[in-house]
Amino acid sequence: MSPSDSTSDLPGLPSGPVQRWLRDALPETDLDGWDASIISGGLSNITYRVAVADGRYILRRPPLGHVLPRAHDMAREYRILDALWPTPVPVPEPIALCTDVEVAGAPFYLMREVAGEILRTPEQVAALSVQQRRGVGEALIQALADLHAVDPDEVGLGDYGRREAYAARQLRTWRGQWERSRTRELPDMERLLAILDDRVPPDTESRIAHGDYRLDNTIVSLDGDPSVEAILDWELSTLGEPLGDLGLMLTYWHDLGDDERAQIPVAAGVTAHEGFPTGAEVAQRYAELTGRSLDHLDFYTALGTMKLAVILEGVHSRYLSGLSVSDGYEGVGAAVPLLVARGLQLVGR
Repeated sequence: MSPSDSTSDLPGLPSGPVQRWLRDALPETDLDGWDASIISGGLSNITYRVAVADGRYILRRPPLGHVLPRAHDMAREYRILDALWPTPVPVPEPIALCTDVEVAGAPFYLMREVAGEILRTPEQVAALSVQQRRGVGEALIQALADLHAVDPDEVGLGDYGRREAYAARQLRTWRGQWERSRTRELPDMERLLAILDDRVPPDTESRIAHGDYRLDNTIVSLDGDPSVEAILDWELSTLGEPLGDLGLMLTYWHDLGDDERAQIPVAAGVTAHEGFPTGAEVAQRYAELTGRSLDHLDFYTALGTMKLAVILEGVHSRYLSGLSVSDGYEGVGAAVPLLVARGLQLVGR
């Protein structure tokens, strides 16, 4: 390291080459005494906090080792942040993209850190007041409506994905994922997939779809009236049907008193507190803000439950194979048929 370096090499972040790149990316910033730490990493992108004299930044790069050719596309993530930054959609400010793999072994990008809270657990939410929870729920719906108000062509994202047959393409993708990850025969899943295939609604409009919109993929401010300060994790974003985002958000939503939902571990209990709107109220408020029809919302929510069931089956498969690196996965497998049953209930309404 040079005398001005204060950080040792981190996995995926060699200090010398990265500091030289940072000097170009932040030409007016004093990098003496800069430091970096890992916030999160593993199977998804690795996220680092970079602290310099004028503040803190976030650097994201793909996971170490081999990744699928179209997965973990840093240039694609940076592109959508850069396009949305001038709009009312709350995103972190993009600073610079590095496509030179000689610097850190893979492309990466830098964005400014956003102050606020990421609400991941029931304990965090329980500490809020009823008014704060109500405000957080309202802000979450508003941010989604703001995203879906953006015309992709007007922000240079008209070619960000295919515009047609969003639901049919999603079904093909996730059916394939199910075939690769399933650990058992589950006739109800085959039944759900068949019904969804048979009831694909017609395309309505093509907007920017986040692909994984939920409370813990946002940074919220609790100072004064709660607000969403940034929407994070754009790895699954594309162009598609806006109700796809709303349906998946409702899949994660936990209504107060929904005991069955409590048995599905992902985000269990987070919104099951007084003050949060019910899932039905979330949908109605979204419709009021956007003017969109909810005629096909049951389909897209069932699609969301199927996707989450497939994801959890993959987690269950890794657990059975002894490949889980932490505890807490022993109950995931039981959640899969519960999600499938909820999907069947939705398409049967």
